[in-house]
Amino acid sequence: MPNQSGNAYGLTLLCPIINGAIRNESYSEIIRGRLEDLPLGADSPMAKVPNTYLCRFYILNDVFYEGYPAYTERLQSKYLVFSTNFHGSLDTYLQGMWTHAQEAVRSIWEYCVAFKDVKNADDFIAYIKKCQVDNNLFFNGSNDASLADQLKDLYIKQEFSRFVYENHGLSSEELQKRFADFVRVTQPLDLSGPTWQAGSDTAYKDGDYRMAALPKMPEAPEMPDIAQTTLKKMGS
Repeated sequence: MPNQSGNAYGLTLLCPIINGAIRNESYSEIIRGRLEDLPLGADSPMAKVPNTYLCRFYILNDVFYEGYPAYTERLQSKYLVFSTNFHGSLDTYLQGMWTHAQEAVRSIWEYCVAFKDVKNADDFIAYIKKCQVDNNLFFNGSNDASLADQLKDLYIKQEFSRFVYENHGLSSEELQKRFADFVRVTQPLDLSGPTWQAGSDTAYKDGDYRMAALPKMPEAPEMPDIAQTTLKKMGS
């Protein structure tokens, strides 16, 4: 089915921008400026929209001439293009956009054709569907789980790698104790947290959920001289 792969959905929009200007600045340039001013990462308004895997905005100025035997074509207006991959149904996702990022949505789409008629979530959903372009070759690059599942997986992977590095060489009894502490702190079955932060390249914000909550790890034992020599040769 177009636009879907398993539980993932690929949404692509082409939203025509009104041909006009305010104080010698075109509507397309106003939208472009607002897009450039959007915060990135965890502070992005789209990071607050549930189940967003990834998304991007850009302005399509015109189509490209591909050479003979094609012929030159021109768009009647510039377009706001929005592309996103997410987990779940289209209506649920768009409802989430309106609920969690309404201010950004109104700002970005303000000067698009017919957006002035959008007053609520139902209007927004109907508007977006009119601008939708089907993705006939959509590929889902994720593991098909919800965003919360994937963020938790990333967090556990990071913290378990750290745990292994910091605890090698311990006795079985001590390792079991520390692993019990690891499970207590990381809560592997709790998707609400601690977890990776949506839109971020780190699992943490403001020091929350740091592994400092675990007992202090011993210093890693020094490698024998022969191991250090081998590593130096490999790095040279």
